[in-house]
Amino acid sequence: MACAKTSWSEENFSCSICLEVFNSPVTTTCGHNFCRTCITKFWDEQVQYKCPICNEIFHTRPDLRVNTFLSELAAQFRTTVRVKEQPCVEPAEVPCDVCTGTQLKAVKSCLVCSTSYCQTHLEPHQRVAGLQKHRLVEPMDRLEDRMCKKHDRLLELFCQTEQVCVCLLCTVTDHKSHPVVPLKEEYEMKTAQLGKTVTDVPQKIQERKQKIKEIKDTVELSNKDADREIAHGGQVFTALIGCVEKGRDEFNQTVQEKLKSTVKRAEDLIKELEQEIEDLTNRSSVVKRLSHTEDHLHFLQTFRSLKDPPPTRDWTTVEVRPPSYVGTLWRSLDQLEETLNMEMKKLPDAELKRVQQYEVDVTLDPDTAHTRLILSEDGKQVHDGGEEKELPDNPKRFTWYTSVLTRQSFSSGRFYFEVQVKDKTTWSLGVARESINRTDATWRIPETGYWTLRYYNNVLVFRDNPFVRLPLRAELQKVGVFVDYDEGLVSFYDVEARVHLYSATGCTFTEPLYPILDPWSNSAPLIISPVNQTD
Repeated sequence: MACAKTSWSEENFSCSICLEVFNSPVTTTCGHNFCRTCITKFWDEQVQYKCPICNEIFHTRPDLRVNTFLSELAAQFRTTVRVKEQPCVEPAEVPCDVCTGTQLKAVKSCLVCSTSYCQTHLEPHQRVAGLQKHRLVEPMDRLEDRMCKKHDRLLELFCQTEQVCVCLLCTVTDHKSHPVVPLKEEYEMKTAQLGKTVTDVPQKIQERKQKIKEIKDTVELSNKDADREIAHGGQVFTALIGCVEKGRDEFNQTVQEKLKSTVKRAEDLIKELEQEIEDLTNRSSVVKRLSHTEDHLHFLQTFRSLKDPPPTRDWTTVEVRPPSYVGTLWRSLDQLEETLNMEMKKLPDAELKRVQQYEVDVTLDPDTAHTRLILSEDGKQVHDGGEEKELPDNPKRFTWYTSVLTRQSFSSGRFYFEVQVKDKTTWSLGVARESINRTDATWRIPETGYWTLRYYNNVLVFRDNPFVRLPLRAELQKVGVFVDYDEGLVSFYDVEARVHLYSATGCTFTEPLYPILDPWSNSAPLIISPVNQTD
């Protein structure tokens, strides 16, 4: 690339107003030069016409003409400046540190001089004997940063212990016992790692986008579930409110009817009394007039025709008592309770259908089964065989309680399974955490990692401290178990009766949960059954 060189100064070709290279330069009578546009604009803004440099005043506005000679020189200068501003070193190349003005491309870098040289300035290193001993390498940019600050030698090795670049002398001093490799080797290894990172990053981004989609889908599903639940709950509460309002209306009607009956009786009695009063008043008037007559004949004739006094009631025993409302409210509340219970019986069925959708397929794990237990080949049934078998020792096996876990465990989300308990006189089932004690007589309650129902002697309890005794409406045939791991909920259902039995809430789960079955005594099996939502 040709590099221009000139001794001209930009000041010689600059307008003193705009400070740029002249454009259509003009000369005033005082000998100063300006761009035509600059001096014209300057005079347009002044009251007097004067030179911006020497302040010579012109009585009339000068008629200016372009200075062709100066204009040609300015044009040549602009061309020269454009040539000068063109770099002689490409952006990816190392410039010569010795060149002044325009820098040429370096062809070598000297590690001793810490300087990069173009072909011209490299000549002394090729001619002078002392300089010929200097170590020349391919051109390097920022050579001072590539030198060891302690030994002033090229950083050409990499310490894998301290993960820093070192020179050759560093390997026999500060990094004597450290493994070192050439920079190129470490570069290739790091490049490979970086390449793997570059490959992994899009995958991780995609995984996170997928996770965002899953979360958004969950939120959308949750919104739909919430809307459905609110709608269902609204229907239930509307029905319940209707029952309460109906009970209230019936109660009010009963009270009003009692009051109405009392009022009617009072009105009838008052009417009868008023009639008797009227009859007695009339007779009194007749008798009073007759008693004042002195006509013997008239008196006797009238007295004979005087009617017998009208019959009257003995009012001393007659009374109107306020109506009694004792028991009216309780009878209404009893009726309301019966109605509400009928409505409430409809709820477990809908709730059971909702939890049944989280059915999981689980099978029993023989490695955890007590030696008395016998499992079916499909892993769905277990019963007490009555005697212990010789089985290999296994740290997962129960050795005290006749229990067995499933192969499957759950660490998040929701799951549901059903167990047939028909014909069983004693049993226990539910879920347990992975770290439960399997060898000692541990009290099986939530604090020790068990959430289970136990049935014995016709008594059903949830094992807690203390035990929670549960009502039995009929003989249990099948028990459903629902777990919401994230919400800390364990619920039990009477599947045949479609009745909710019990829920343990506010549980804290921090490890995998396993369904657990304990058939206890008698030969009838506990059977993990498929869910039948049409039951």
